[in-house]
Amino acid sequence: MKKTVNIKSMLKEAAAGHYAIAHININNMEWIKGALSAAKETNTPIILGVSEGAAKYMCGFKNIVDMVNNMITAMGVTQPVAVHLDHGSYEGAMAALKAGFSSVMFDGSHLPFNENIKKLKKVLAAAKRRGASVEAEVGSIGGQEDGVVGSGELADVGQCETISKLPISCLAAGIGNIHGIYPSNWKGLNFKRLSEITRVCKNKPLVLHGGTGIPTDQIKQAISLGVAKINVNTECQLAFAKATREYIEQKKDLDTKGKGFDPRKLLKPGTEAIKNMVIEKFTIFGCKGKA
Repeated sequence: MKKTVNIKSMLKEAAAGHYAIAHININNMEWIKGALSAAKETNTPIILGVSEGAAKYMCGFKNIVDMVNNMITAMGVTQPVAVHLDHGSYEGAMAALKAGFSSVMFDGSHLPFNENIKKLKKVLAAAKRRGASVEAEVGSIGGQEDGVVGSGELADVGQCETISKLPISCLAAGIGNIHGIYPSNWKGLNFKRLSEITRVCKNKPLVLHGGTGIPTDQIKQAISLGVAKINVNTECQLAFAKATREYIEQKKDLDTKGKGFDPRKLLKPGTEAIKNMVIEKFTIFGCKGKA
């Protein structure tokens, strides 16, 4: 039985309430558990993002859908949960929808604009048949995401206006943001361009990719200008790695009597670190307790 929901209602409520929903990329079972635990403990809606690379690592889209739905049931999660393809190719978006994803992002930002629109319309039609939601992108996001490389250029306002008239649920538009860790010479978000995009998109929820490392004041300003969904991945990975490294450096994995080498014990601190990081993002984004 399908437990996940699409992102339409949660983003509409976020935009009206001037907060943003946290999109947390998942990479394995521990990520799912940590993120769902955070949502349950704080009564917060959540979007579980999945890149095509992560889907391959986790044995395919169908396995992810089943894992998420089964864990929602087993953990007693009653808060809205979406499973969303992140930066999907056309083929990936279609496959994810067929497998039961409740939401997909079609990233056609690297294509000629007319081709982006043409393929997006086909994804929208397929999503409509399944009750799923669709995120589109204009202007590639800086950094690298599963082989999709962008320099962080600013999205064209006219293209944003055109694509926002389609029945998409949200729009990711480049405003100087990048994936991964921000370099010391990063110029910050371009709020002038964001304001222009917000004006022409007429209340269409906007998405901020590359949420890791953006200063809190810029996050809050972006939300005030129409951003209703913020993606986070790297910070959870760093938190997981730090907690796992500390466990090993303390030689707890060498405790044969207490079976510290048991993966359930070895990965527990990292899973807890993910949960805590997600709750921290809920608080910053203003979505905590909004389920």
